[in-house]
Amino acid sequence: MMRVLRTLFREVPRDHRETSEAIRRRRRVVTVTAVAGAGLLGTSLSTTPGSPRFYRLTTATAATWVAGGLLSGPLHLGRAFGGGDRLRRPALVPVLLGAAAFAPFYGCALVCRRIPPLNRMLTSILAYAHQGSGGAVLATTLVNGAAEEVFFRGALYAAVRHANPAVVSTGTYVLATTATRNPVLVAASAVMGTLFALQRRASGGIQAPMITHLVWSALMLRFLPPLFPPPAARPRSTGSRVRGRPD
Repeated sequence: MMRVLRTLFREVPRDHRETSEAIRRRRRVVTVTAVAGAGLLGTSLSTTPGSPRFYRLTTATAATWVAGGLLSGPLHLGRAFGGGDRLRRPALVPVLLGAAAFAPFYGCALVCRRIPPLNRMLTSILAYAHQGSGGAVLATTLVNGAAEEVFFRGALYAAVRHANPAVVSTGTYVLATTATRNPVLVAASAVMGTLFALQRRASGGIQAPMITHLVWSALMLRFLPPLFPPPAARPRSTGSRVRGRPD
């Protein structure tokens, strides 16, 4: 575990040089994309769970993040230190980080289910998992997770790399998530956005945070919905009886 954590703070030497004009262009593209993507994100999570409109809007949201990321300029996969001082494409460590990040979220979910306001927030967002097709929901979740990394830890991070990019990219990620009007999602974006930004800073690319994001999202989608069933599926209280009926 200590080896995994060290990868978040040991930066890989890199030389991603861009002209001032290229950086200004990036900033123009990411500004427009951030506004458009946040608007689509908020709208998609205000639709009926499982409806065709939900899938259309979430697909449009992912397409917006990817298009903005690619149009902004070159993106980099990054490299991380393996054994000793060898550099390699990050793979195993990001998977482990995704699994490790899921564990405390699952613990928090067990607590939240006992707190009515938080239970309602999580039930409302997980309704999209209950009402939709399993394969479609998984694909939507993973595609949007990957698209967010292309934009937030790819294009946006590169556009503000001279102004504390880890903080700025995470702050913008959180701000975009506020469009969902769900405080639980906003809090999760702050925690995971920080982790993704640290991975981006250490590796110099989007591969590490993207893998972690996908693993974490897949585990959340697999294990959280059973903790928050839709109201209609919850067992009725045994204390309620129909009047006039004998015991």
